[in-house]
Amino acid sequence: MARLTATEPFIHPECTITESTFGAYVEIGKGSRLAHAHFGDYAYCDRYADIANAHIGKFANIAAFSRIGATDHPLHTAACHHFLYRSNDYWDDAANDGAFFAQRKSRVAHIGHDTWIGAGAMIKPEVTLGHGAVVAAGAVVTKDVDPYTIVAGTPAKPLRLRQPRKVAERLIALAWWDWSHEALRTTLQDFRTLKAEAFLEKYES
Repeated sequence: MARLTATEPFIHPECTITESTFGAYVEIGKGSRLAHAHFGDYAYCDRYADIANAHIGKFANIAAFSRIGATDHPLHTAACHHFLYRSNDYWDDAANDGAFFAQRKSRVAHIGHDTWIGAGAMIKPEVTLGHGAVVAAGAVVTKDVDPYTIVAGTPAKPLRLRQPRKVAERLIALAWWDWSHEALRTTLQDFRTLKAEAFLEKYES
């Protein structure tokens, strides 16, 4: 029997999940921490991923120890410590700074379909990874990444294209990530064996 299902995410032990939603066939790796995140169909993260305020596309591949939507601290004030906004942790008569948390939550990172985020990579708040983009292990992504582009380094910069621009445009137009589970099964062998252009030639209408 298949391990993943359309009805419930497969959540490994020791995860902390806050106000997050999941599509079909989603897997969340051991010890991961999610807050205000949405995972599209077939997306997964490996062990100890830390994901906050993020919209994860379908078929996203998120490696171990990655961080998406890394939270930040105020830099324009005299101090940048937790006591400014987690004030109730320190004083019984002080309220937490709700406006700060609302502003942090609004800074959503968007991860496209069929993306791959390498181990230990970091995606900053409000960054968009285009469909098919790849982030190398350990990279720190501070700016948007074009579709089907591979980035690496700190800060991350384009390394090369995953697919030529014309092929990338055709793949996005094909939008195979919206195919049914049954259609994916039927075409599985072609996904495994055909190069992108040959796959497109066979399945473009």
